[in-house]
Amino acid sequence: MTVASSLPPVLIVGAGPTGLAAAMSLARARIPVRLIDRAPEPGRHSRAIGIQARTLELFEQHRIVEPFLELGHRAHVANLYSNGLRRARLDFDPLLTRYPYLLFLDQAVTERILTDHLATLGVEVERGSELLTFTQGSAGVNAEVRRANGRSESIRSAYLIAADGAHSTIRHKLAMKFDGETLAQSFLLADVAAETPWPDDEFHVFASGDGLAALFPFGKGRWRLIADCKAAVPTAPEGAIPVPTLEECRAIVERRVHHPVSLADMNWASYFSVNSRMVRELRMERVFFAGDAAHVHSPAGAQGMNTGIQEAFNLGWKLARVLAGGAPERLLDTYHAERYPIERIVLQQTSFMTQLAEADHGPMKLLRERVMPALVALGPLRDAARQAVSELSIQYRRSPLTLEHMVDGGPRAGERAPDALARVIDGPLGKAPGKGRIFDLHDPASFSLFLLVDDAGTNGAAQNGSAARATEALKNFVEAIERILPQALRVWWLCDAPNGDTTPEGEGAPSLAESYGRTRPAFYLVRPDGYLCARGRPSSDTNGVLRLCETWFAAKNGIQPASVDRE
Repeated sequence: MTVASSLPPVLIVGAGPTGLAAAMSLARARIPVRLIDRAPEPGRHSRAIGIQARTLELFEQHRIVEPFLELGHRAHVANLYSNGLRRARLDFDPLLTRYPYLLFLDQAVTERILTDHLATLGVEVERGSELLTFTQGSAGVNAEVRRANGRSESIRSAYLIAADGAHSTIRHKLAMKFDGETLAQSFLLADVAAETPWPDDEFHVFASGDGLAALFPFGKGRWRLIADCKAAVPTAPEGAIPVPTLEECRAIVERRVHHPVSLADMNWASYFSVNSRMVRELRMERVFFAGDAAHVHSPAGAQGMNTGIQEAFNLGWKLARVLAGGAPERLLDTYHAERYPIERIVLQQTSFMTQLAEADHGPMKLLRERVMPALVALGPLRDAARQAVSELSIQYRRSPLTLEHMVDGGPRAGERAPDALARVIDGPLGKAPGKGRIFDLHDPASFSLFLLVDDAGTNGAAQNGSAARATEALKNFVEAIERILPQALRVWWLCDAPNGDTTPEGEGAPSLAESYGRTRPAFYLVRPDGYLCARGRPSSDTNGVLRLCETWFAAKNGIQPASVDRE
């Protein structure tokens, strides 16, 4: 695999999940990347352990989900207790996804999987390399980096991605405000062996007047305990790092869980303080902020790491389109326009969930113990809660990159493109006809244009006059959009697969009609990050899509895209 070596690299600072995902997105699109991290070696333990369904879907489209599924532990049910009584139960099984659960996996393992995959794309993490200074100009970023051997290196890059964590050096050097608050309490984390009365495919959150506690399963009798301390991180002798003890964990479980849980041993534990903060802008000229460098918040809901990874995928394809595809630089402004509202909602929701769980009196306690159980019992609200926690509800319907036309059913423009089983009539690179899943057909280095037709396919002679004209309109649409997006578009002609499919390809997959409606013919244009930017009918809705692509994704001023080896 090779990259467009004539292009300047993108410099990414920070090799956590966000930085690794950004590097993966860019490298898959053949954009040169430099990924540095000042830590001499990867971390062994971490706070983040939950991988949501939407993140797993994106990993599937990047062809890396299998090691996560092999090494992670699946939890299908969330339980919320108040003073020992279960007040709400949320079952993820009804989610319309291949991953109807929360996957628990230590962040250190997540980083190792991403790092190993990056190596196959020709990118190595440059550890022990610290960003010292940088300057921005109209043509790029000049950075000074101290290497692991102590020598300095000047790196000239096109753009800089700040994925360097909550204490971001880049954010400080640019004097960016990090608005929000430091919460009064700290949190305790511990990985423990425990005997519990529950199956290990459920996780549990306990609220009481004494405080908050939660138990998340890793499988094989191992659990992650999280509890608030309602005070700052405990002090320790000078030079020492305070570490929770097993006895402290046992005391918390005894006071707050109110169920027979026995802790046997602990192989890691830590304290951490909680902030709820975010930057005001995700872009400052040629610098972009993502992950903890852009926002920090309570761990409630397991949203933080997932939010950062999805930001990386959102930004990565846009940088690739500007650098290799010649798209106008204003495309990069949509990173803030699309992601900032989502970050703000995440901060609001995690803050609310933390307050709700910790309340020991007043309206919030009443809401937790009386109102919330009644609300969660309602089907539509329960479904909305599942969608929100799993992040399947994230959408960009108000984005300037979105053009919506009504069709019969199916996802709206701006929403995620769901998986489905279809029969492939024709595809790129001589793809043979047969069955295929949408997630397998989509390449996150390209746009995908899915053309949905009836069983007569593209053979106009076998169709009636109206259908033949519609098919001809689709062919003309394909020719026009391919001229606008050369080397960046994969076109698939699809129809519904036969009912009752029992092949491995069809296992657990909804039909094309179930996921994308019954309008035939119709088109769905999917962005590289797996979200729909347009849909419609070939008879009336194609001109607007062509204008959208010309405005946002096409090479400006007639400049041809950079030549990229697509082996």
